[in-house]
Amino acid sequence: MQILTIEENDAHQRLDKFLKKFFINATRALIYKFNRKSKIKVKQLWDDGFKKRDNEFKLWVWDEVKIFLSDKDISELSKKPVLKERSFNSKPFNKKDIVFEDGDLFIVNKASWVNVHPWDFKSKEVSLIQQVQDYLWEKLNSLTFIPSLIHRIDRDTSGILMIAKKKQILTQLVADFKNHKKIKKTYLAICFWKLPQKSGTITKKLLRIENAKNRNKVEINEKEGKIAVSHYKLVKEYSVQTNNWPQNISTIEIEIETWRMHQIRVHLASLKCPIVWDKAYGNKSLNYYFEREFWVKRQMLHAYKISFFHYGRKKQLDLTAKLKNDMERFLKKIS
Repeated sequence: MQILTIEENDAHQRLDKFLKKFFINATRALIYKFNRKSKIKVKQLWDDGFKKRDNEFKLWVWDEVKIFLSDKDISELSKKPVLKERSFNSKPFNKKDIVFEDGDLFIVNKASWVNVHPWDFKSKEVSLIQQVQDYLWEKLNSLTFIPSLIHRIDRDTSGILMIAKKKQILTQLVADFKNHKKIKKTYLAICFWKLPQKSGTITKKLLRIENAKNRNKVEINEKEGKIAVSHYKLVKEYSVQTNNWPQNISTIEIEIETWRMHQIRVHLASLKCPIVWDKAYGNKSLNYYFEREFWVKRQMLHAYKISFFHYGRKKQLDLTAKLKNDMERFLKKIS
């Protein structure tokens, strides 16, 4: 037998949903059976004892859930599953990638070529969120809530990624991302050629192509596309001597107001400044040359700044994630 006390991270959910998350190895049918046979009872602050409740009963903070099962059964049904076997390119979470951590948030500097979610790209590799959940498992004090992604970035883009440790923080910051309020995201891109001007704003509408096969997933379409706003600023220009001629390279800071799929990549390409090694919207011949001569193996795009309102601390936070080694090496080679 065991008694569980409901705290904020586990409150405001139905009893059956709470039990399904707690008994991660139990079927929903088994959970319904437990409840039907009075193996689960709930006591609220004003109750004089534990009572059988419907599956739809909503749990509140400080409710107590009494489970009339053996300790062995409870342990087996709630035992954490082992992570999927890692593929050759999957690694455990590296704590050096932590940008910020407190009781509410876990913010990391994601490496390139890492899926942020286990369903991305239908890959067998262990995703970043799985690595973080595994890393934080012993520190968690919630019965059912596990660290969850607040937003995503592309697999081959590096940089800041926010993960919530608490359900309320997750809800609040996801809403801010959807509303584009209180959050400012800034990227650094290394691009071919020169900007038409040192700073400016791109407002070209973007259309996402569903089930795109022989074309890019996103294209500029002023009639059918959705508004997309990107503010850009030149950071530094370089001149690289290739076999035939000097090649201009620009590092560009981009702050995005809207967060459309491939927005930065398409917008910069529209200025004739495609991101280095961007296989979809970039220059194929230059990509091939710089991959061969400079060992560039991914698009040179990094989410390096984020500014947001921290609801737990009730203040604005400004965080920076340093460039990954491959981008730093490339910039040193062309300097």
